[in-house]
Amino acid sequence: MGRAGVAHASGSGPPVVVEGCYGAAVTHHPAPEPAPAYQPVAASDTPTPEDVRVAFADLWGDMGPAWNVTPSVARVHGYLLISGTLLTERDIREALGLSHRATSLALGELEEWRLVERVDDAPKGARPGPPAVAWRVVGDRWRWFQRVADERRAREADPLQPRLATCLELAEQVVQASPDDVEARRLRGWLAEIQGFVTLFDRALRTLSRADTDEIARGFTVLAHLSDDTLDRLLRLLGSLPEAELASTLETIARTSPTTARRVMRAADRVARLGR
Repeated sequence: MGRAGVAHASGSGPPVVVEGCYGAAVTHHPAPEPAPAYQPVAASDTPTPEDVRVAFADLWGDMGPAWNVTPSVARVHGYLLISGTLLTERDIREALGLSHRATSLALGELEEWRLVERVDDAPKGARPGPPAVAWRVVGDRWRWFQRVADERRAREADPLQPRLATCLELAEQVVQASPDDVEARRLRGWLAEIQGFVTLFDRALRTLSRADTDEIARGFTVLAHLSDDTLDRLLRLLGSLPEAELASTLETIARTSPTTARRVMRAADRVARLGR
């Protein structure tokens, strides 16, 4: 099959257009600007709180490209996140050594993502003139990871869904044209499994995106109380249970009140202890 996007199924019939299986999977974006290399404090110098804030901002900026986020945007967010106070564009620009344009664009993008907000009635600082517009972080670090996950899904996972469906449709046409072709049936089954996996993964990301950050933080805190061995055994246990029964139980628990759920947990704990 050529990359022109036209395939001829086995047997007679018109060519099948399968352009959806080809082409760039992700929209290409301009190469992100390089983040300034972090310069550690010299051993003879006494570090200051500002050194810590800038070091964290540089760390956050270095992680930006892995999240498909421009380093300057990540640095500005990191500096606001660790500062925990109102900051003007000039405060941020001078602290991070960015240009006015880069800082303004970063703040605008972060505002669009609802990760920061402007405060027009910020208290007047030591500089003369009218009060400058200040900025502060909205939410917490979990809000940032939610936004990153949502952005990555929109840029990478979402475009794959219709193209994957096109590939599966193509495989189905091949099977219909050659029903005895073992390889054609294998390809159709394999693509169906991949489509199911991508759908579940996308659903998990959407659940994470719409969850309250306090709920996310609490869930990860619970995981922190469990050892790796416990988590491994829990996964093996879940994998051994009938899927329909496990799903039905979880749906029932999800409808109960917190008081009833705690009773269920205590009862389950007693039963588990007896079954050891």
